[in-house]
This record gives sequence, structure tokens and C-alpha cells, in this order.
Amino acid sequence: QVQLVESGGGLVQAGGSLRLSCAASGRTFSRYSMGWFRQAPGMAREFVAAISWSGGSTYFADSVKGRFTISRDNAKNLVDLEMNSLKPEDTAVYYCAAAPRVVGWTPDEYDYWGQGTQVTVSS
Repeated sequence: QVQLVESGGGLVQAGGSLRLSCAASGRTFSRYSMGWFRQAPGMAREFVAAISWSGGSTYFADSVKGRFTISRDNAKNLVDLEMNSLKPEDTAVYYCAAAPRVVGWTPDEYDYWGQGTQVTVSS
């Protein structure tokens, strides 16, 4: 079992930056690939970024590539999403998720989810 809690969301102007953090409980955190997804009102949940269990491989949606970075600290059970050059279309609830297998690109591949944190980017 893994419990996830996101933090760091908020309101930011376009072009600004935010850093989201996901704190995980459980001694097996390092066995999980971790992902970030987002969901805007009326839209499906979409993949944003993911990182392998070791942190050696990272993956990004085309819409955020070059602007977002993902990192993890297995000693502290943390995974972060650094978001730069934010755009109004990045506005959504952001979710952290854990997959006990290889990195996944769809929500169905993740077994555990946080409660989400709101990110709002004003124009």
C-alpha cells in the first residue's frame, strides 16, 4: 500500500513557476514508478510526466516538454514536479500516482493516487 499527498499548488501568473511535491508513505516507495497527471474541468485526466523507480528515466507529455521537470528522492519518499513558463492551459488539478510496474502513460496503469492539488495560471 502506498498513500500519496500532494502539495504546492496555487495561483500563478502566466510565465511563472510552481513546484509540486508528492509525499509517499510506505516502505516500498522505491519499487514504484511515479507519475503526475492533471485534470481540467470537463476534461479527461491526462498524463503530464513520469519517472522510473530509480529516477534514471523520465517521460513528459509533449505539451509540457522543456517546461516541466520531474525528480524523486527515494530516501525521503518524495517526488517533485517543477513547472516553469506556465500557461493558462496548464490550469488543472494535478495528481500524483504510483505504478508498481514500469512507467505508465495512462491512468489505468497506476494503482495509487493522491487527492490532487489545484494549479491555476492566470493570463
